Amino acid sequence: MGRLRDLQLSARVQLPARLLSVRFSRSGGPGGQHVQKVETKVDLRLDLDGAESVLGARAIERIRAALASRIDSDGQLKVISDEHRVQSRNLEAAIARMEALLRGALVVPKRRRPTRPTRGSKERRLTQKKQRSDIKKNRRRPDH
Repeated sequence: MGRLRDLQLSARVQLPARLLSVRFSRSGGPGGQHVQKVETKVDLRLDLDGAESVLGARAIERIRAALASRIDSDGQLKVISDEHRVQSRNLEAAIARMEALLRGALVVPKRRRPTRPTRGSKERRLTQKKQRSDIKKNRRRPDH
């Protein structure tokens, strides 16, 4: 069976395995006799309140906002994996998915700096508008 390991979010940031809890259950779908007696589905949860001491309040706020649909009523981030037929592979897949979700949520978006169009871009735009206008003008019937 696979083991819980620390979540590696970056070269310096690591969440300890003690913040994780895991439950196993029977996976659904076809599979004959094997699927009815083996608990291969993995339900992995991360205690966000405990993770605040490692990541900081701002990072936890960002995680809560970005992954709100995956947070349960107890305030735990939840990931479920049942794609493999072996419990250890499902556990590793759930841990990898949890790491990927957290890495994505912790990325600070760049602040947009408002810019103005350059003089050249304004002139090109007006030139194109004039050319288009001339093309349409030449399609009309001549005035007599």
